[in-house]
Amino acid sequence: MVIHIITALPKLLESPFNQSILQRAQTKGVVEVKVHDLRQYGMNKHKQIDDYAYGAGAGMVLMPQPLDNCLVDIKTDGLPDEIIYTTPDGETFNQKIANQLSLKENLVIICGHYKGIDERIRQAHVTREISIGDYVLSGGELAAAVISDAIIRLVPGVISDETSALTDTFQDGLLAPPVYTRPAEYKGMKVPEILLSGNDALIEEWRLEQSLERTKQRRPDLYRKATGEEAG
Repeated sequence: MVIHIITALPKLLESPFNQSILQRAQTKGVVEVKVHDLRQYGMNKHKQIDDYAYGAGAGMVLMPQPLDNCLVDIKTDGLPDEIIYTTPDGETFNQKIANQLSLKENLVIICGHYKGIDERIRQAHVTREISIGDYVLSGGELAAAVISDAIIRLVPGVISDETSALTDTFQDGLLAPPVYTRPAEYKGMKVPEILLSGNDALIEEWRLEQSLERTKQRRPDLYRKATGEEAG
């Protein structure tokens, strides 16, 4: 998989992709992340990438030509399966979308900035618009890192124990059950006996019960979707 990220602030992305699972995925050659500095495609001697919005109003808008030129360059490296724009008015990102995107081979993420990008780029190039929540960030770089992290960890070969990703919260529409590690007793609090029993069938049954109960209490909206019942 190749993920191209177009950004006006490439240094904001250095740390997330040089640590932990995201770094290992690239070192293994399973995923390639290419960060494209939009300023390299800027206009005139000042490398301008933004301008005032038509119709007046506060805030600047990313110009169409630098983005268009960058996307043309990226497409010479292979046609993207999706060109994603991070924007507050996009569809809300969730595990289902992460699963879908993890099956793609070539993704582009355009990081929103200032008041956004020229609408004509959205019409001509963007195939999917994604928001990571109902709030506004200074730019789309952190959103791009969040989306990439959620996708990359699902790509086969990235996580050593691939079943781990498949049992994460939200994969089955439910919150994950409680988890414990050694010691079996800590400050008077004991690990549930069922987890020490060695009976895999009973343990899985317990985990499902705990997952359902936790979802019912903490995310009744998810509980209703998963079970078709009303959460009390």
